[in-house]
Amino acid sequence: MRVFVTGSTGFVGTAVVKELLSAGHQVLGLTRSDKGAEQLNAQGAEAFHGDIKDLEVLKQGASQCDAVIHLAFVHNFADMTGSCAIDRAAITALGSALVEAGGDRALVITSGTMMLYRSKLCDEDTSPDMTNPLAAMRGASEAVCLDFARKGIRASVVRLPPTTHGPGSSGFTGMLVMAAIEKGVSAYIEGQNRWCAGHRDDAARIYRLAIEKADPGSVFHAVGEEGVLLKDIATAIGDQLEIPVVGLAPEKAEEHFGWFAFGPTADNIASSKKTQERLGWNPTSPTVVEDVPEIIGFFKSSNAHRSLEPIS
Repeated sequence: MRVFVTGSTGFVGTAVVKELLSAGHQVLGLTRSDKGAEQLNAQGAEAFHGDIKDLEVLKQGASQCDAVIHLAFVHNFADMTGSCAIDRAAITALGSALVEAGGDRALVITSGTMMLYRSKLCDEDTSPDMTNPLAAMRGASEAVCLDFARKGIRASVVRLPPTTHGPGSSGFTGMLVMAAIEKGVSAYIEGQNRWCAGHRDDAARIYRLAIEKADPGSVFHAVGEEGVLLKDIATAIGDQLEIPVVGLAPEKAEEHFGWFAFGPTADNIASSKKTQERLGWNPTSPTVVEDVPEIIGFFKSSNAHRSLEPIS
């Protein structure tokens, strides 16, 4: 298959492109920069210059391919309403182009388990918690995608866990590492807060399997661990950095973590049992705690160090 991938040079996208190429598929990767094009060409993929805000570019890319994997997202936490609107518009453009092209075509978009209910083991058939403003904004993208299943497209959704980890930024765990490096202590919120977790390489296989054989209207969870105690992740970080590990009261979260306080205070657990059954998938990569040394190495490198400033 020829696959159009948005977010093709990002943390997860890089692994998805590698997975697709290794399985014999052709990749057309959306990129905004010459550096991104060089990365794609080095992997053996074809670069397609553009931005997810340019809907005509998205339509052109999708119309040339048998399938689309949509990974790109504008992470502007100062304007999440706008970011989610951009996402829905992009999905609409991509899906519409596939419908117009006709034939057996697949659309796979990206969502997250953080859109689901707190402190409840949710599965693939659980709908986003529309009473949560943030979940309602991002969760609406799922409905836009799945509506294309009624228009002849094999449309499906992959929900990534908050700590999708591996050699790189690694989601929420990466944010914990950055906070620990900056503050000199590895902190967690007191209690039983958990994050479901999954390795990016395992997630990449789900995206590939989804374009190959997913039933229209399917939802998948790229979850390798249903719920890892935040305390255990923070302890592994503290041990590796040789700094104190401290438990904070919930009311201290914003003072310590700033805008990211919503992450450490979340209790997000999810199952992938139905994904494993429906796709014949099973996670085989390292756990998040096992990956902590590699994640820390990434953030301690001169090229990767960032501050806990809001992403805009």
